[in-house]
Amino acid sequence: MNIAVFCEINPEMLTEKGVNAYPETLGVCLKNLFEEAGNSVTLVKLDENGAEDFNEDILNTADVVVWWSHAYNHKVQNELVDKIIERVQKGMGLICLHSAHKSKVFMRITGASGSLKWREDGAQERLWCVDVNHPINDGLGEYVDIINEEMYGEPFDIPTPDELIYLGWFKGGEVLRAGFVVKRGRGKVFYLNCGHETYPVYRNEGVRKILVNASKYLKPNRPILDKLVCPHITEFSIK
Repeated sequence: MNIAVFCEINPEMLTEKGVNAYPETLGVCLKNLFEEAGNSVTLVKLDENGAEDFNEDILNTADVVVWWSHAYNHKVQNELVDKIIERVQKGMGLICLHSAHKSKVFMRITGASGSLKWREDGAQERLWCVDVNHPINDGLGEYVDIINEEMYGEPFDIPTPDELIYLGWFKGGEVLRAGFVVKRGRGKVFYLNCGHETYPVYRNEGVRKILVNASKYLKPNRPILDKLVCPHITEFSIK
């Protein structure tokens, strides 16, 4: 399938911890992850100027978009967000990772603020699977352990997920609806909380398996629409 990875490059990634975690950059790590699973992957870099490598063909040919953003969430152009949301409504899949819970695309497509409790302490997270038969958990067991991660905890301002797959538990006792699916139009959106830029979480084999499974699950099972059946639905958005 065709996957477009939109990934930010920010100053924290260029610190010693960031470079040690992802010497090739986090975006390239994600690109390689999906390429190794047999996909055709395009990497779009997000920076303080927006999506510098983006063109219409990347989005119009994508089966799934993977979105990682943090410091420059507010810099992403509204026009790009509109196009991604419309494409999801037509049938494309979308994976939002870690701090993308405060991205424009996540907040608008869920209709919520995405606010949550957080603490950057690098402690253990355990992703408990609450739906072991879900396709996104295929080949995995009851849980995935992550050695170091930023704590994200409830309350998490999101709509009730259509499919809740993982609950995150942290050493401090906090919990989070950490991995879930929401359906929008003909498309599906998967959010996974883990992936702070200074911890090598996307080298964790369990996390990698989750993301590959998620891309397969979100891949459209019928042609993506040329136009929306009810185009007026794009007129409503949360600014």
